Amino acid sequence: MAIQWNSSLATGVAEIDNQHQELIKRINNLLEAMREGKGKETLEKIISFLDEYVIVHFGTEEEYMDQYNYPEYSTHKEEHQSFTVYFNNLKKELASEGPTSVLVIQTQRKLSEWWENHIALLDKKLGEYLISKHE
Repeated sequence: MAIQWNSSLATGVAEIDNQHQELIKRINNLLEAMREGKGKETLEKIISFLDEYVIVHFGTEEEYMDQYNYPEYSTHKEEHQSFTVYFNNLKKELASEGPTSVLVIQTQRKLSEWWENHIALLDKKLGEYLISKHE
């Protein structure tokens, strides 16, 4: 299921929201490729993109959290670390097994669920906190 960007996912912090929109676009591209029977070819592209982009994105959020003394920094960072562990295992599986149909489906589902939940719950809270610091 594609993730639809809407106000429920917006944090109110332009840099973070722009990064989220790019992540969602890429995840939705994988879903579209799967519908077209091209999921296997696209999986490696999205993994390559995420390999760099996730580091940048998590770094951006963690920099904001550190700079503004976010009280839930450690919990939020643990979520980032948990995703990173999952992602590293995914890359290992892709390297050893190749882009199997099962892996493509599992990856699309996991990415969609994780990002949508993470943005809607943790990142929204972070955004509210950051906005309150600028008032």
